[in-house]
Amino acid sequence: MSQNPRNSRIMQAAQSRNAAKGPKPSRSTGLGRVIIAVYGILALAATVRGAYQIVSKFDEAPVAYTLSLLSGLIYIVATFSLSSSKSRAWLVSLWAVSVELVGVIVVGILSLTHPEIFAHPSVWSGFGEGYGYIPLVLPIVGLWWLYRNRSERLA
Repeated sequence: MSQNPRNSRIMQAAQSRNAAKGPKPSRSTGLGRVIIAVYGILALAATVRGAYQIVSKFDEAPVAYTLSLLSGLIYIVATFSLSSSKSRAWLVSLWAVSVELVGVIVVGILSLTHPEIFAHPSVWSGFGEGYGYIPLVLPIVGLWWLYRNRSERLA
């Protein structure tokens, strides 16, 4: 059987249009991989730091050390949800990154206005100054990335 030349041209045109568009990049490609990697590094650093501080010297600064561990746990949730393609991952990512942004702003303000609460610095104190302000910048970039990839939440 021979194909109709007209149908063959139509199919070729459709295939070339689809190839030109290519698959839509997901949250875990390109810049998304960098964001996920930074979240992973912060998750490891904050969780290990918080756990060590709680185990070894909790009585010195319980609020700061508890916040360090809490921030590490939030970074873990953000890391895994940003890298996941499951249907609820986008929403979990939005929640985790939003909580992180609110946390770093609130703790940053409190650490400046009430330094007695933070006898020792936490990950978020001083707006993340001990981590090069990455804890302040990262959730802003993360929320922008989630907004840019918001169509994935419907997938």
